[in-house]
Amino acid sequence: MDDESFRRFVVARRPALLRTAWLLTGDADEAEDLVQTALECTARHWRRVAARGDAEPYVRRALHHAHISAWRRTRSRVREVLGHQTAESEVDDRTSDRDTAMLMRQALARLTPRQRAVLVLRYYEDLTEPQVASVMGTSVGTVKSQVRHALGRLRQLAPELGEVAPRDPSSVEGRLGLLEREASS
Repeated sequence: MDDESFRRFVVARRPALLRTAWLLTGDADEAEDLVQTALECTARHWRRVAARGDAEPYVRRALHHAHISAWRRTRSRVREVLGHQTAESEVDDRTSDRDTAMLMRQALARLTPRQRAVLVLRYYEDLTEPQVASVMGTSVGTVKSQVRHALGRLRQLAPELGEVAPRDPSSVEGRLGLLEREASS
């Protein structure tokens, strides 16, 4: 393994991977663990991954798979926690970006891991549908349907986020971008 090139990759990409992991898990400690797990997997195969030229898709796929695996191991605990969550109070039209981002995070936390992953990859990471399909190891058609179902569920969980055209900052999809600004501040 080329330790120096792996170290450079980790130093350069770790903050972005942590933000993505945080959006997937909703918890800073779990995000750290998730990134560590994905990087351990990547380190074992670094020579082959680096030889292909772009390690980013490989690491993102490892991140996604590690997240799904962790979720499956703790599925009963997640159901118990989600069962005790209360409905969000109404939010008036003057809600600040921070409040909206918090509401979005809470709604994302109530999605299944696959739904959360497809939305994070598609709208936060701004990957194309084929790129999301590659990361998740599924077809483009499956990505499209998962995005549709996940957005529908988000709209049910947080109707106050709005139902405007995609990519509009006031839409659910556009508001996912608020998480990036908050996470980096």
